[in-house]
Amino acid sequence: MKIIDRIKKMGLVQKVLLLLGVIIGVLVIWQVGKVIVRGSGNSGFRQASVAVEVKPVETGLIRDIGQFSGTLIPKSQFVVAPKVSGRLKKLYVNIGDRVTRGQIVAQLDDEEYQQQVAQADADLRVARANYEEAKSALELARKDLERAETLHQKGIYSDSQFDTTRAQFQAQEAKFKVAEAQVTNKEAALETARVRLSYTRIVATWESGGNVRYVGERFVDEAALLSVSTPIISIVEIQPITAVIYATDKEYFRIQTGQQVSVASSVFSDKRFQGEVVRVAPLLKETSRQARVEIDIANEDGLLKPGMFVNVEIEFARRENATMVPFSALVYRNNLQGVFLADLESRKASFMPVKVGIVEGERAEVLEPADISGYVVVLGQHLLQDQMNIILPESGSAKKPDSTQRAGRPSGSR
Repeated sequence: MKIIDRIKKMGLVQKVLLLLGVIIGVLVIWQVGKVIVRGSGNSGFRQASVAVEVKPVETGLIRDIGQFSGTLIPKSQFVVAPKVSGRLKKLYVNIGDRVTRGQIVAQLDDEEYQQQVAQADADLRVARANYEEAKSALELARKDLERAETLHQKGIYSDSQFDTTRAQFQAQEAKFKVAEAQVTNKEAALETARVRLSYTRIVATWESGGNVRYVGERFVDEAALLSVSTPIISIVEIQPITAVIYATDKEYFRIQTGQQVSVASSVFSDKRFQGEVVRVAPLLKETSRQARVEIDIANEDGLLKPGMFVNVEIEFARRENATMVPFSALVYRNNLQGVFLADLESRKASFMPVKVGIVEGERAEVLEPADISGYVVVLGQHLLQDQMNIILPESGSAKKPDSTQRAGRPSGSR
């Protein structure tokens, strides 16, 4: 109503100009419509063409690989420490040195312990002399008792005399037992002194694993005063070496002991190491929702060292003759995942829904349809709709398909 009121208030000249403007606008719209109608056929508006790049559907090996990052740790590690106190007289190994099972790695000052052995040996000799003396005295007392028993039976010895002789024998027998016990005690003391003396020769020993290990760290220097259990060096086993990774619940149930893995390090970019899953934790930590997995690597050349960062690949599955398309070819249309098949003859792209299986890097396995073949669009597909025209590079990134099979169609389809 406001517009009508405004027109009524206009003057004659203004009304004439407004009428001319309306007429000109109608003529312009009519001319544009004619051009559009001339450019269109019976099928409607002409479709635009999209420049694309295509690649062929391939057949070959594809693997389902889990990728993890982790850290190398020694297969086993322990600290060598003295069992007795003393001054470190000599350290025979240093960091990085090779150590064999039972090798002497350090020597403590042993003069005090040698003196203890000498003292214990002297005490044992005295105890043995007392033992021999008590043994002789017991033998004489036994003979006196036998003679007294004979004389008592004949009535020559009185009861009191016989009792006195028997008491003397029993006393001598008790002295003999004391002397015998003292010998045993002194023998034990001598053995203890010898054992403590042997502890001054510090030996690296272990029960299981290989016979060769290496010195990882050194904690003290020569001439240091050591107390019992003071760490001297650490011994590590790096052949084999262990890689530790952590798996989320998505991969956890796919990892099994005995699985073969491939290990790589950025330090040796051109070399890969083979390993085996040896331990899988029976639980996932609440804080990280991850489980610890340990992998043994032979490390025969000793190249891998504890503390290094590694990348681990675990193969969960593989298919030898899988149908594959580039991963970049996958798109979604109307909530369906699929690819655009390129017909190189008609220069059209048709959308085909697919069921994807294993994805490895830039390749994706197509499970359905199994007979897909030809070429798929890998660049420009985000602009495509079904049955749109396409423009291919003049360099010919795709070869013309066989005349027996039309490109961009599943084999056996019409």
